[in-house]
Amino acid sequence: MADTVTAESGTAEVGRDFIRDIIQADLDSGRAASVVTRFPPEPNGFLHLGHAKSICLNFGVASEFGGKCHLRFDDTNPVKEEQLFIDSIQRDVRWLGFDWGENLFYASDYFEQLYAWAEHLIETGHAYVDDTPPEAMRAQRGTLTEPGQNSPFRYRTPAENLDLFRRMRAGEFPNGTCVLRAKIDMASGNMNLRDPVLYRILHAHHPRTGDAWCIYPTYDFAHGQSDAIERITHSVCTLEFEDHKPLYDWLIGNLPVPAQPKQYEFARLNVSYTVLSKRILTTLVRDGHVSGWDDPRMPTLAGFRRRGVPPAALREFVSRVGVARANSVVDVAMLDSAIRDTLNPIAPRRMAVLRPLKLIIENYPEGQTETLEAINHPDHPELGTRPITFGREIYVEQDDFMENPPKKFYRLSPGKEVRLRYGYLVTCREIIKDDAGTVIALRCTYDPETRGGNTPDGRKVQATLHWVAAADAVEAEMRLYSHLFARPDPGADGDVLADLNPGSLEVLTGCLVEPALAAAAPDETVQFERTGYFVADKDGTPERPVFNRTVGLRDTWAKVQATGR
Repeated sequence: MADTVTAESGTAEVGRDFIRDIIQADLDSGRAASVVTRFPPEPNGFLHLGHAKSICLNFGVASEFGGKCHLRFDDTNPVKEEQLFIDSIQRDVRWLGFDWGENLFYASDYFEQLYAWAEHLIETGHAYVDDTPPEAMRAQRGTLTEPGQNSPFRYRTPAENLDLFRRMRAGEFPNGTCVLRAKIDMASGNMNLRDPVLYRILHAHHPRTGDAWCIYPTYDFAHGQSDAIERITHSVCTLEFEDHKPLYDWLIGNLPVPAQPKQYEFARLNVSYTVLSKRILTTLVRDGHVSGWDDPRMPTLAGFRRRGVPPAALREFVSRVGVARANSVVDVAMLDSAIRDTLNPIAPRRMAVLRPLKLIIENYPEGQTETLEAINHPDHPELGTRPITFGREIYVEQDDFMENPPKKFYRLSPGKEVRLRYGYLVTCREIIKDDAGTVIALRCTYDPETRGGNTPDGRKVQATLHWVAAADAVEAEMRLYSHLFARPDPGADGDVLADLNPGSLEVLTGCLVEPALAAAAPDETVQFERTGYFVADKDGTPERPVFNRTVGLRDTWAKVQATGR
């Protein structure tokens, strides 16, 4: 069972980690004269939060030790790869705050060299062409407790294998007819060393090489050799590749590569209520469970960006999590905390009413309005103020009124006085209901001596409400996003889709916002006072803006779980 990292345990300052200690030791001993790392995504989907950790680590240590980090696409499977993904990955890495400069590479750049090295393995007796059907080959590999069986084709001569491999490249055979396998040890306790496949036939169009190739190297064969070609000093990857390390080293040791890179593994990122499996994320997009890769509920970098999460918040989150050897599960509250801490000092304040309830201030003159001044940020007076309109009719949140309030409910109720933010003190005098008995408006009075919320006589008012004026409020749509999954360990019972949260998106129409929000540009993040952080969405217009909730002002997930709201 993985340990759980809580929001509290993650707030401590992160010290030097074991990866940085290894790099420092290598520099001190002379094993490495400089530091060259790489971030090597497969272009078969959008980057997610787990990739953010790898990006920050690889680009971060390269920068800290005066080295460089390559962006390399391990594009060895044309069946699943698209230019769309290549473009999105570059955009996301830049958005996260990192730049590879001139160091952009592709495994497909090395196809000729990789092919030549495959022939080298054949000529030295370390690889052979296998015609065994896929199902039979899987059965021959054995199990974790039983050794595998040698293929009957393992004993072909290098000349026979070389001829067959060249005919594979020439396109003589259909998909699945044969593969090139390394000749290692079918009795090895490590399944990755039981004669792994190095090349397979794929008659498919490649995004970069077109139809020049019909055989493609596997990830395991291309990855380490690409590291060697680029003279990577520290090949940093997540723990699921730990069992692949002996194969990585075997290939490096049996090929005339120009460098001897070393692989180091760190714990992958696991976050509660979150799935970071590219396969499952692809299924969510393909089957329409989300609106796309940039759906704000998705843990993709594109989804975070559309949800209004600043890249600095993800970098801060990754820093708080740190780099460890053992897998753990991070409390999603730590991520939300990092987002709030990043947005609080930079997000301008605005007022918005998500579920409007009209207040009619009966002793305020009909047809009259006045202009009040609202501050843009309480901690940054240099950001100035903005004008807001006050008049006889305003709107407050429905939740800020109760007809029969419980004890310690300090907001509006019959006879109760509250303060309006930047405005006046008002008192509820009468409730207006429709024929169904639903409260549709409140008749109130205001104290004209309390402009700006002041109380000259010193009386205490226990609640301050946000509001918007009916005279110039702008109608808006609000999209309230919550966790995509309803349980902290999605899929623990075997069906991850069964754990999807049916309440992960609530769309509110008829919301009202102050006029300044009509001009909010897409991706502009603001704090709706007393409500949360929101970002203007690209679907909005000045006439009808759309806002996505980034995160609430406090952790409300426990309340949601307990009450369903």
